Amino acid sequence: MQVAVVTFDGFNELDSFIASALINRCRENGLEALITTPTPVVTSMNGVEVTGQRPIEFVTEADVVLIGSGVKAREVVADDRLISSLALDPSRQLIGAQCSGALVLARLGLLDGMPACTDRKSRPFVEACDVTVLDAPFHAERNIATAGGCLASQYLATWVITRLLGYDAARDVIDYVAPVGENQETVERAMRAVRAGEVALR
Repeated sequence: MQVAVVTFDGFNELDSFIASALINRCRENGLEALITTPTPVVTSMNGVEVTGQRPIEFVTEADVVLIGSGVKAREVVADDRLISSLALDPSRQLIGAQCSGALVLARLGLLDGMPACTDRKSRPFVEACDVTVLDAPFHAERNIATAGGCLASQYLATWVITRLLGYDAARDVIDYVAPVGENQETVERAMRAVRAGEVALR
């Protein structure tokens, strides 16, 4: 099972790297995250250059697609050619967006009638797409999820791991990376956020 962590130029390092690092702790269970980019090299909002592990076309074959955020999100959604390369299928893929990544899902028509989570700076732009923005860190309906706030990327990763490998696998990953002495509360917070975000499904 492969996860495309879509990473555009101007990306937020926390969004792409936290999600991919957490998911890649499940490699021995057959789950792998790959930084997926529209160009061979992308530069983060803080000037960090990263070589993509897969080209953007990889999104069509990935089992999971996570759209990261960044300072150029509005340029991304205005790029018809780039958007057309994101042929996503929620009937067979898990699809998630972090912060301003919700703009991409809105542009693709994947948030039709669905509320979303995003960061404070992106909120007015997401709302301008006729999407209701929740005051919550995570929300999921069926195979689509959104997270708001950089550190909420751990919730996207928790959701992916839970959906594909189960709660125990997700708990193990969060427990491993939790601050020492805060393991139980960190695990409980992540699980609570994901469960609360999926409450509409139950």
